[in-house]
Amino acid sequence: MLKKVDKNQKRIERHHSIRNKIEGTPERPRLNVFKSSKHIYAQVIDDATGTTLASASTLDKEIAAQAAELNKSDAAKLVGKAVGERAKNKGINAVVFDRGGYLYHGRVKLLADGARESGLEF
Repeated sequence: MLKKVDKNQKRIERHHSIRNKIEGTPERPRLNVFKSSKHIYAQVIDDATGTTLASASTLDKEIAAQAAELNKSDAAKLVGKAVGERAKNKGINAVVFDRGGYLYHGRVKLLADGARESGLEF
């Protein structure tokens, strides 16, 4: 009998595998990405203290107003620029990129490109 593959469960397993290899430090925090079918979220996390230093998503009021007339890919790039600017304002210049088990393609890649355009290094 065939069993249907749970794609989200496989993504979570990939994410755990990735998280065993990378860790955010106070000098170089982790830029984490989560995407749903409608929205995309990004957080800059210091794993040593377990705190979120900067975040942005398509649900933020200032981003949601701009993202309303954009497609999801362009909105992802906008979120990347926003999280990059917020991190730069907090004095963060370099991060470790955590793609969250997603392929580095499409919206995840555009979010990373937007963060790089705003000055984050990874």
